[in-house]
Amino acid sequence: MDIAARLLNLVLTAGFATFPLDGAGAQPAQPMPSITQPVPLDAPSVHIGNGLIDAKIYLIDFEKGFYRGTRFDQSGVIGSLTLGGQDFYGPWFDRISPEVMDYTYTPEGIVGGPDSAISGPVEEFAPIGFDEAAPGGVFFKIGVGLLKKPDAKPYDHYRIYEILDAGQRSVRTTGSSVTFTQEIVGRFRYTKTLRLVPGRPQMRIEHVLVNTGERPISTSVYDHNFLKLSPGNADVAVTLPFPVTADNLPDPGMVRINGNRIVYVRPLVEKERASFLITGFGSSIRDYDIRVENTKTGAAVHVTADQPLTKMNLWSVRSVMAVEPYIGIELAPGATKRWTYTYTYSAPARSTGAGNSASVFPVK
Repeated sequence: MDIAARLLNLVLTAGFATFPLDGAGAQPAQPMPSITQPVPLDAPSVHIGNGLIDAKIYLIDFEKGFYRGTRFDQSGVIGSLTLGGQDFYGPWFDRISPEVMDYTYTPEGIVGGPDSAISGPVEEFAPIGFDEAAPGGVFFKIGVGLLKKPDAKPYDHYRIYEILDAGQRSVRTTGSSVTFTQEIVGRFRYTKTLRLVPGRPQMRIEHVLVNTGERPISTSVYDHNFLKLSPGNADVAVTLPFPVTADNLPDPGMVRINGNRIVYVRPLVEKERASFLITGFGSSIRDYDIRVENTKTGAAVHVTADQPLTKMNLWSVRSVMAVEPYIGIELAPGATKRWTYTYTYSAPARSTGAGNSASVFPVK
């Protein structure tokens, strides 16, 4: 076994301190990694398109895959999505190290840990059955599988847990869509489709979750919308349909809240981080309506859903920003839940001559 493999084995078996399942929570102290690895950009993937958008979707591969952690849903990881010359996603880290739990800064750039080094609008489900399981027992996460609870420590989403059963998995592709299916017999059947809408600069992420077990499923899921619109998030503004309040007001020298808008005053640099819990939304589905725009270039994404919000965070560092909306899931045995996120993209403005500019495919 080589050094990198031994280090990965150490990560898989070691215990870590516990941190809350909260994308905007305080980052744990990170070690300076002794070994880092390149980002696996050539991992198995498929490409889909609709004549306007081209997207690279990574496939699940436990030996060569782009993402092999146990924090996020392993299906539907987006390596890139381009419209009009703008790539909205992609790795926000420069290297990967099995010694890092979340991410850290090194002379090589930002180094991500195996549970956090991921790309695109990825989802994380809260664990099911963890608290009830005894050490050595079993719990599960949608999109990951049946996992082993190694000890009595509380759940920690920066910790990699041993996968006992990843379930029966299948992938179906068309020219403009890819569908991932996972089934754990006696627990759940989960289907996730990434679909590019014909003739529109739009992507739909469609979910179907069936409780095939004998006990209720109670969980939540949030979308960690890792978005790359400009270096340091310069000129980025977030617009929401409600007056924004925050549990911990950001440094006004970096980010300001103005009514229903969150505005980056200047680029984030070095180790700066802007991260806080967003409040002010209600129980209406209409509040799940997020617009993030580079106000200088016009590149933007507009995200809506057919579910009400239960929680929302903002998290950002110099290489990426993310608005993280949560929804709740309560499923009786035999019940089915369907939900969809819709992403509508705007390409950067382009010159039309005479000093004027126009937006291509504006967000509506």
